[in-house]
Amino acid sequence: MNKTTFSRRSLISTLIGTVLLAALPLQAFAAEPLRIGFQKSSTLTLIIKAKGGLEKALAPLGVTVQWNEFSSGLPLLEGLNVGSIDFSADVADPVPLFAQAAGAQLTYVAQEAPSPGAQAILVQKDSPLRSITDLKGKKVAVAKASGAHYLLLESLKKSGLKWKDIEPAYLQPADGRAAFERGAADAWVVWEPFVAAVQKATQARVLADGNFANVGYRRFYLAATPYAKQHPEVLKAVLAELRKTGEWVKQNPKEAADFLSPLIGIDAATVTVANARRTLEVQPVDETALIEQQKIADAFTAEGLLPKKIVVRDNPVWASHR
Repeated sequence: MNKTTFSRRSLISTLIGTVLLAALPLQAFAAEPLRIGFQKSSTLTLIIKAKGGLEKALAPLGVTVQWNEFSSGLPLLEGLNVGSIDFSADVADPVPLFAQAAGAQLTYVAQEAPSPGAQAILVQKDSPLRSITDLKGKKVAVAKASGAHYLLLESLKKSGLKWKDIEPAYLQPADGRAAFERGAADAWVVWEPFVAAVQKATQARVLADGNFANVGYRRFYLAATPYAKQHPEVLKAVLAELRKTGEWVKQNPKEAADFLSPLIGIDAATVTVANARRTLEVQPVDETALIEQQKIADAFTAEGLLPKKIVVRDNPVWASHR
């Protein structure tokens, strides 16, 4: 075989290979999987995960989905910060602020409309505590950096107390409930579905909810900033599923509760109560939400609970879905 013949055959092989590659479907070049983090209170995400609708929506893009469960919002965004996930299901309003203070590069993707009645300060049914002022000197269980954390902070402020006037016990929901039920904590501040669940089990009383201290309680969906820039088509598909699912839950409360009940280990009647206290309405992040976020950040900074002052707008807001 002469050199000229070999070169021609090599060229023909290369051309055939190029044509075959071009003919392959998009799925053959599957993108990196979308890694989603969620928690037990991520109602819409739990439904989407169980139904498999997002996998179907992303299949034409060649994108698969990996699901990762976290105990609460702060560990969830820590996962986003260190790169173990790409997208965070809903976390309460203070959580991104603590993550930002830790140097996380996050993008606000969407929010749920405020649900002030979906978190509460609870005491036992026979507790002598009757008002927020009665919490002075008491041990209060709460998850650090959660929406409940801010609810407690603002409720104390409205009642003329400071953070130092109570004894906070920073506990994740499971540990917080255990401490509350055995009397190791005088009060427990938490969000749905944990509020409805402990009310059903122990007839716990609500000392105050978000309406008392004018705390809106927005829940935000976030993405790692590099991912948000590189994969807008994926985020559009995710938001479409979230909106559709939120509408389905509100239009079909009993069916939704029956579906969710085995996923979170709470009876359907209690799930119905919890879902009714949340709007579950997924919206763009607007100016009102950003102003409120800065107010929350400043409140935590003033009490020395954030390590440094932050500017909320230093983290971008994703606008491609508007």
